Amino acid sequence: MATFDEVYGAIDAYAPKALSDEFCSRYSAYDNSGHLLGRKGNVRKVLAALDFSRGAVDRAIKEGAELILTHHPAIYGSISSVKEGDALGEKIVDCLENCICVVSMHLNMDCAKEGIDHYLMRGIAAAAGCQEKNVKIFSPLLEEGTGYGRGYELNGIPFHDLTENIKREFQSENVFSFGENKKIYRCASFCGAGADEGSLLKAKDYGADAIVSSDFKHHIIAMAREMGLNVISLTHYASENYGFRRISQKIIEQTGLSFVYYTEEDLF
Repeated sequence: MATFDEVYGAIDAYAPKALSDEFCSRYSAYDNSGHLLGRKGNVRKVLAALDFSRGAVDRAIKEGAELILTHHPAIYGSISSVKEGDALGEKIVDCLENCICVVSMHLNMDCAKEGIDHYLMRGIAAAAGCQEKNVKIFSPLLEEGTGYGRGYELNGIPFHDLTENIKREFQSENVFSFGENKKIYRCASFCGAGADEGSLLKAKDYGADAIVSSDFKHHIIAMAREMGLNVISLTHYASENYGFRRISQKIIEQTGLSFVYYTEEDLF
C-alpha cells in the first residue's frame, strides 16, 4: 500500500508536470495533465491505460484499482455537466462512486527524457535492426534530453522493410506508407498527432529520408512527398501505446504496487 502522494510523486519524478507547463508556455500549446479526479486515498492497485475509456473504467472497477493512470487527459477541456446518459459524465460518476482517482500525464509524458516520443524513436530503431544515433530534439525544453519530436540516424534500411518491421514491432497491421523504396538513413518521428507543416520543415532541414507519426492530414502527406520525404503513418493509439505501456509499468513497479495495463485491442 502507498499514499496517493507517494504514487503521484513517483509518476511526476519520471515525467514532471512542469514539462507540460513549460511546453505549453514555450510553444503556445494546451494541455490538462496532473491529478484530475478523485480524493487522495491510499493506493494498492493501479490500472494504466492510454485513454480514460469506458473499458478502462470498467476494468479498474473489476480489478479493485484505486487509481487510473492515463496518458490522454481524462478531462481535456471544460465540461458543463456530469450526469447519467453522458459518456464522460458517467465515467466520472463511476470513478467517484468506486473511490477511484485519476491521474493523466499527457505532454509531460510525451516530452520526458524517456517518454512516449522517445519510445516511438526506440521502436522505429528496433524495427530497423539498430540503435538510433545522433539524436536531435526538434522542440527542446530547458532540461537536456527533454522535448518533442526527434531526428536520428538509422542503418540505411529499405523503406518497405522498415514499414513491415514497424508493423511487427508495434503489433499493428494498420500502418500505411507513402514513398519509393529508398534506403532510410535519417528519420524524423513525432508521437501522436504531431506531424504538421512545421514538423515537415524541421524534418527536411534535418535531412530526414522519412517522417513517422500518426493522424496525417492529406495535404501534409502530399507536401511531404513533394519535399522528398517518405511517410509512415501509424494509428495514434499504436504510436503512443507502445511507450506508455512500458513507462507506466516501470513507474508503478518501482512503487511495489499491483499493476494492470488495459489495452483497447480494436484501436491498433
